[in-house]
Amino acid sequence: MLPARDGGTPPSPPPAPGAGRVTGQPSGSNGSGLLDDVSKAIVEELQQDGRRTYGSIAEAVGLSEAAVRQRVQKMRDAGIMQIVAVTDPLQIGFRSQAMVGIRADGDTRLVAERLAAVEDIDYVVMCTGSFDILVELVTEDEDSLLELLNGVIRQIPGVRDTETFMYLKLTKQTYSWGTR
Repeated sequence: MLPARDGGTPPSPPPAPGAGRVTGQPSGSNGSGLLDDVSKAIVEELQQDGRRTYGSIAEAVGLSEAAVRQRVQKMRDAGIMQIVAVTDPLQIGFRSQAMVGIRADGDTRLVAERLAAVEDIDYVVMCTGSFDILVELVTEDEDSLLELLNGVIRQIPGVRDTETFMYLKLTKQTYSWGTR
């Protein structure tokens, strides 16, 4: 590679056609986030066991370990997936869980963005039906839940009213729906 004329970093060679794509879509596609079959298989392997080694995934999907590592990193960087430990909140000291339905005035997207910026809110989704937004809360106790509801959520501009659904028991929580 020749040095750059201005003394700076030399230019990188252009990537090979199709290099660096996770989607496996043809060149010129709209990049809508669809995964190719191999990337889907990698996701499904990790959903079965997020601690699975790249080597064992590579063996299952027919790629090299380096190729699997690269694809996983690209999917993580693109926000397609996260690799996290999922816990049962009750077993680690969070005694109060609730889904809160929120009716909003004005631009629902702005209200949702404000809610998403609150660190203690774990889940924010805009929806149709009786509510404009649903949020999930996991707190240490009812006092913490009340403070989050009254002191934070209901103070956000655009929040018209809320309805709180306290969880009595977590019966099923899974994130293994695959890639269908």
